[in-house]
Amino acid sequence: MTKPKVYITRLIPEAALEIIAGACDYRIWPEEGTPVPRDILLQEIPTVAGVFTLLTEKVDEELLRAAPRVKIVANMAVGYDNVDLAAASRHGVMVTNTPGVLTETTADLTFALLLATARRLLEANQYLRQGRWKTWYPMLLTGQDVYGATLGIIGLGRIGEAVARRARGFAMRVLYYNRHRREDLERELGATYRPLDDLLREADFVSIHAPLAPETRHLIGERELALMKPTAVLINTSRGPLVDEQALYLALVQKRIWAAGLDVFEAEPVSLENPLLRLENVVALPHIGSASVATRVKMATTAAINLVAGVTGQRPPHLVNPQGWKG
Repeated sequence: MTKPKVYITRLIPEAALEIIAGACDYRIWPEEGTPVPRDILLQEIPTVAGVFTLLTEKVDEELLRAAPRVKIVANMAVGYDNVDLAAASRHGVMVTNTPGVLTETTADLTFALLLATARRLLEANQYLRQGRWKTWYPMLLTGQDVYGATLGIIGLGRIGEAVARRARGFAMRVLYYNRHRREDLERELGATYRPLDDLLREADFVSIHAPLAPETRHLIGERELALMKPTAVLINTSRGPLVDEQALYLALVQKRIWAAGLDVFEAEPVSLENPLLRLENVVALPHIGSASVATRVKMATTAAINLVAGVTGQRPPHLVNPQGWKG
C-alpha cells in the first residue's frame, strides 16, 4: 500500500520522525538552524498530502494554492499566527497545533525572566565579568522586589494560569485581564479581575499571555505604557507584535517604566539593530519559552501525531479549524 507523502520543514527530534516514518513517505529540509527557503517549500509541497511546519513558515494563500493535495498543516507550536486560517479553511486544509504541551515550561521561563529583569541579573553578570566590581556600596545594582508585589496577567489561559500559580509562592497579589471572567480561578487562586487600564495602573509587574490576533496587535502601546507605574516591569513571552516596540523603547528610555523582559519580538529573529537590545533595562531572549528538551520533543511528537492522523483520513487530535475537516 502506498504511503502518503509529507514534507517536514526542519530537522526534528528522532522520536517524532519515527512516528511520521511509520505511516508516511517523507522529505525533509536537512537544516536545523536555517528555515526552509520559500522557493524550496513552494517546489516541495505540490505533491504532498501534509506538511509539518514551524512558526518560521508562512502558510498563506500563495502556498495553499501551490498545494492542491495538502490535507493538513501540522504546526509545531501552540500559536498558529503564521498560518492564514481562513485561507486554509477555504482550501479544505486542516490546521493543527500543540496545546498544553508547553504550558509549564513557558510559565517557568516567564517567571525566570521576571526575576532576572526585576533583579537585574544579566546586567549584574556583565558588571562582574567586565571587571567593574571594585567595591560594594548601598545602591549597587539594586532592583525591584518580587515577593509581595502585584502581578498583572494579561490573558488567563493555560500559561497565564500557570504563571499565577507560581506567583502564589512569592505571595504576590494577582490581577488579571481576560476576554472572559475566570471566576473559578478567582476562587482557586485568589486572582482579581481588572479592566486592562486598571490592571496597568496597579501592577508592579505586567506579564502578557494573550494570543496574537488583529484585535490584539499592539495591545500594549504608548497609551497603555503611560498608564503603568514608573517602577513597573513589562514581561512578554507570548507574541512580539502584542507590544508596540517603538513605544516600549521610548517608555524605557524616558524612564516611564522601569524595565522589560522580552522573549519575543515584532520581527524574528530580532535584528541586532533593534534599539531595545542597546538598553541595559531590557532582558532579551531568543524566543525560548518552550526550550526544554522534554517539552520540545513532546511538541514535535504531538505535531507528528496530528500530521499522521490528517493524512490517513482521521480527525487530528488538535484541530484548530473544524471547517477544514472533511470526515
